[in-house]
Amino acid sequence: MTLSPARVPVAGVRRLTRTLYGYAFLDDFVLLYPVYALLFADTGMSLWQISSLFALWSVTGVVLEVPSGAWADAMSRRRLLWIGPLLTATGFALWVLVPSYGAFAAGFVLWGAGGALGSGALEALVYDELDRLGAADRYARVMGRARAARLLGTVAATGLAGPVVARGGYEAVGAASLLACVLTALTATRFPEHRVRPESTGDTWATTLRTGLAEAHGNRAVRGALLLVPAVAAVWGALDEYTPLLIRDLGVAEATVPYLVMLIWAGVTLGSLLTGPAERLGTTGLAVLLSGAALALAAGALARSLTGVVLVSLAFAGFQLAEVLADVRLQHRIDESRRATLTSVASLGTELATVATFGVYALLGTDMAHSTVFAVLAIPYLVTALALARARAATARP
Repeated sequence: MTLSPARVPVAGVRRLTRTLYGYAFLDDFVLLYPVYALLFADTGMSLWQISSLFALWSVTGVVLEVPSGAWADAMSRRRLLWIGPLLTATGFALWVLVPSYGAFAAGFVLWGAGGALGSGALEALVYDELDRLGAADRYARVMGRARAARLLGTVAATGLAGPVVARGGYEAVGAASLLACVLTALTATRFPEHRVRPESTGDTWATTLRTGLAEAHGNRAVRGALLLVPAVAAVWGALDEYTPLLIRDLGVAEATVPYLVMLIWAGVTLGSLLTGPAERLGTTGLAVLLSGAALALAAGALARSLTGVVLVSLAFAGFQLAEVLADVRLQHRIDESRRATLTSVASLGTELATVATFGVYALLGTDMAHSTVFAVLAIPYLVTALALARARAATARP
């Protein structure tokens, strides 16, 4: 039986999206997520040491982000997507087998390397496969659902982390996290990949990198989209690492912390699912979204209550939604042959801003409560919203 032309794209899209959602879920089904800050603290790490570990994680991404994007444009993106989780698994094994500052640092380097390999490669593979199937207009909805799948993985892992820690300690959550990474790598081997890779035309990853950066420099629309991604993603991505400490300051029991973290990520999941309808938001709408999320973050952190945790959840939902929309804007503006490279350039900006945020957090956290630091770090989003509103007004002028 011969498939009709109308059925071929449907089957192709279904295979791609099922693999993507499974990959995204497993990639964040890591039981260590809600408790590794507690693991570091319980091992005797100070706030400065914990912040330096987070910064090392981001610095690793800074060093590898753009080269890995160029690799993804010059070789198999699917290959990078299964190598990355295996590096992360090795890092998690170090954390629970030899818990110490050196092991934590090595683990973050491996995790950062694994994340860099997938950053840019995943978005580029998905967009190009959808484009090949004539379904590029579904990218926002598909990636929004993929983010939701990631967050469902985070929520499920967070819900399991409490009882698993209670019964088996950090070793048990570490073993479960390592298994999830191996399953992620296996799922990545199922991704379709049909593009003609640049090695067939003689281009190297260095050539791809140079041409990608030249496009960003010469195209104002691309440059603006590149800058928007870190402006939206960096601060709340850094604050995420401190949410268990923020919640513990409420005076709740250790075993309760993962459940309240799960509440925050449930809200973020909802934000991801709204990506499809929210794609119609213009620049002004995005500015309003960021302003509202910033105010919710500040009010929720300063409330120092369970109601405040709900507000932080809503704020993170808004930031997650805005981050996906920023990525969609970028993907629509860049060329296929340099898609992973420029996506990684945006991720590099995010990593640099994230490192700066970790430093600011450690500095402010020396004399301020976690709730106060969260409120202060809502300010950059108000600045970004103001910049978007001014840009929209300038564009509207005759």
